Amino acid sequence: MRIVITAVALCLAAPAVADTVFVSDEVQNVLHVIDGPTGALRPPMPVGQRPRGMELSPDRRTLYIAEGNSNRIDAMDLATRRITRQLNSGTDPERFVVSPDGKRLYIANEDHSAVTFLDIAGNKAIRDVTVGPQPEGMAVSPDGKLVIATSETASTVHFIDAASGKLLDSVLVGSRPRSAIFIKGGRELWVTSEQRGIISIFDPATRRIVAKIDLVKLLPSISPVQAVEMRITRDGKRLFVALGRGNHVAEIDPATRKLVRTWPVGNRNWGIALSPDEKRLYAVAGLSGDMTVIDLAKNAVLRTVKLGGQPWGVVAVQ
Repeated sequence: MRIVITAVALCLAAPAVADTVFVSDEVQNVLHVIDGPTGALRPPMPVGQRPRGMELSPDRRTLYIAEGNSNRIDAMDLATRRITRQLNSGTDPERFVVSPDGKRLYIANEDHSAVTFLDIAGNKAIRDVTVGPQPEGMAVSPDGKLVIATSETASTVHFIDAASGKLLDSVLVGSRPRSAIFIKGGRELWVTSEQRGIISIFDPATRRIVAKIDLVKLLPSISPVQAVEMRITRDGKRLFVALGRGNHVAEIDPATRKLVRTWPVGNRNWGIALSPDEKRLYAVAGLSGDMTVIDLAKNAVLRTVKLGGQPWGVVAVQ
């Protein structure tokens, strides 16, 4: 009995696992560094010119940072917090995605209408795939076979074969598509359209739209309703979408495709991220220069952290 009580007491006494939040600031050319549980600011980290999109390696040991005006993607070792490599991304990288095996980056090069396939180990472009003007959103299927790019100017979603680089299909969606995400083990692809305020849901096997979620109709009290970044919990039960200049984050039930709730955040929220334990959602706002922290157990805003500058993307690591 004494052993059981001691074990329980130790479990109850164990502190919550902390996380660190990195926020790219495309004006100040830094990563803001924030303690997730408390919101305390740490010294910012200088990086290249105009940092925007960020992604973690599959093993969560490396943070990749797209630096559009420096025409590169930096690789930061999270254990040492040092930039260890500068990758040849091509010009003006904005968003990108890491292949499931961690060997490639698929990069949206905005200024020359192409998706660059980059071999990370060799730091060499394997190919450039021509797509519509101003590609932005990027996704890769869980099996690594299908690459998605969204062309914001052409309002088009491009389907690319990862092995050959062949452009398989291009499908029109609502105006200015921003973010793409595979859910349900890759059986569905969700794509946001910023200006139209909708989410288009694809069957990736047929590359056709099977449903649409019209956030404008669902949120009559918010204006304008936009749709930008999306994140989903590991169990696939909660999906979140940043509403841009709608200054809110919405939660959608992926099973029913219905609106669950919204939270107020800063002005022009594009980037959102989940804490590693999925207890908090972080939402960064470019025009108000801040980060809103949302408690996902209480479904309430915890605090707003003033950052300054123009926050763009956000990633949280343990």
